[in-house]
Amino acid sequence: MEQIFTQLTVWHWIAFGLVLLGVEMLTGTFDFLMMAIAAWAAAAFEWLAPDSVTGWQGQLVFFGVAATVMVLFGRTFLAGLRGKAEEHPTLNKRMASLVGQRGVAAADFSAAGHGRVKIGDTVWGAETVEGSDVIRNGDAVVVEGARMNTALVRRSA
Repeated sequence: MEQIFTQLTVWHWIAFGLVLLGVEMLTGTFDFLMMAIAAWAAAAFEWLAPDSVTGWQGQLVFFGVAATVMVLFGRTFLAGLRGKAEEHPTLNKRMASLVGQRGVAAADFSAAGHGRVKIGDTVWGAETVEGSDVIRNGDAVVVEGARMNTALVRRSA
């Protein structure tokens, strides 16, 4: 086993770092990324440090210490990067993104409050909100909410 370790070179550490990076891409834990950085630091250590300290024992000790420090650094100072990012509240929710927008009635609304409105370049099915005035073709409207694929609108003042 010692014979394997005595052959360690810069290229072994670089390759080991790439393997750890690949494992990180599969798992997404962020810890393997920190260990990959430690492996690359061990490669730099093996390349730059004097031969008296870069024996295989020195390289493994350096890697162990660097990996521990990097994982602790990643879990404490970079902890905010580990959390899942919240999605935008209206991402992929087209009707929710219409709330607050202004448009024009594309036709007279029925007595039951159903009609169509043009918002931007799209015509949407719409219903009036409770207590809204009667909406006629060409009236300015504002979207108050959404239900399924229907905009809930009121006549704009």
